[in-house]
Amino acid sequence: MTTSSRTRRARSAAALVVALLGAAALAGCDASAGITGTTAGGESASPDATETAEAPVTPVLRTNVARGATDVPVSTVLTVKAKRGSLTDVTASYDGGTVPGSISADGLRWKAEDRLEPGVTYTLSAAARGEEGTRTKRTTSFTTEALTLDQQTYPSVAPLAGETVGVGMPVIVTFDIPVTDRAEIERHMSVTSKPAQTGTWHWLNDTEVHWRPKKYWQAGTDVHVDVDINGVDAGGGIYGQEDRTVDFTVGDAHIYKVDAQTHQMKVFSNGDLLRTIPITTGKAGFTTRSGVKVIIEKFAEKRMNSETVGIPADSAEAYDIDDVKWAMRLTYSGEFIHAAPWSVGSQGYANVSHGCTGMSTANAGWLYSMTRRGDVVEYTGTGRPMEAENGYGDWNIGYADYKADSAL
Repeated sequence: MTTSSRTRRARSAAALVVALLGAAALAGCDASAGITGTTAGGESASPDATETAEAPVTPVLRTNVARGATDVPVSTVLTVKAKRGSLTDVTASYDGGTVPGSISADGLRWKAEDRLEPGVTYTLSAAARGEEGTRTKRTTSFTTEALTLDQQTYPSVAPLAGETVGVGMPVIVTFDIPVTDRAEIERHMSVTSKPAQTGTWHWLNDTEVHWRPKKYWQAGTDVHVDVDINGVDAGGGIYGQEDRTVDFTVGDAHIYKVDAQTHQMKVFSNGDLLRTIPITTGKAGFTTRSGVKVIIEKFAEKRMNSETVGIPADSAEAYDIDDVKWAMRLTYSGEFIHAAPWSVGSQGYANVSHGCTGMSTANAGWLYSMTRRGDVVEYTGTGRPMEAENGYGDWNIGYADYKADSAL
């Protein structure tokens, strides 16, 4: 919305107009506020000019923002209405740009296509034609309230635009300023897909909301995410800072099934078993979590230090390995699938790791090459459950309970 040190995407004219629509209720200003100006004949005209039997009927124009208003809320949706005639042209401009909008089929109403920008002066010109051919043109201007960055919340979206992800990938929207009116923000966010799939939003907290389908995504799905929150009142004096749209694709259905009792991972792609891999999981005291996990990120090589997972350097269990190969993160707390050449003798026979899933370097490299963010890893065989918020743990919540944390 505002100029700042952050990188901002240029806003399209279409996005800005929607801003004008949201309809603010300015104190003392409603749809009865007139736009001042002159008639086509050049004489002074009042919006409430008295009709006479001798004079042609002149159209009257109304807008929902008072002429010369200041500190107009950015959540306002601008409208223009015509009485005793129909609109022929409406132009809203700001800072040299034109804000698009649309006139209704009956010509009686114009609506902007976005809410407003902060600290901006808008000029609105409207023209109408009466039933007897009379014309009226009106112009008004107003200024919106200025907002600091601390009064605006910016939405980051995952997956990234153009990304191909696995069938377990949730849509994640993260806000840099907390949202207190979750319902109002959620009304302005949507996820659509081809083929269509039922799903829901789920708020983790005031800064993070996820969306997932009822079941894993269908392979090959095209997904469109529309976060249309520019100017939306997020509660507590905070407004949405920018609209975001993201399109991504769901790739093949990669589902890896890990059994900590048999020490095997079965690798499925689109329902076909590609390989059974001997593995090792967490030993006593470092039990690997059972449940549905999703690949969060990948590293061809990663340093792993026990201190990052709460094991002190002076512990007998301490480790610090600079170059662990083919690491695929499963939890925020530090569970990975990775190459573990030091435990090949135990793989397929015993659980000897500190919670990660280890396999041979060759098997890890093969798996890494096919794996994407969002691929699913289903774990069984331990008594330690996967936490829903420890990574992309959305699938560990039943759909009804998941939907219950929507704000709508």
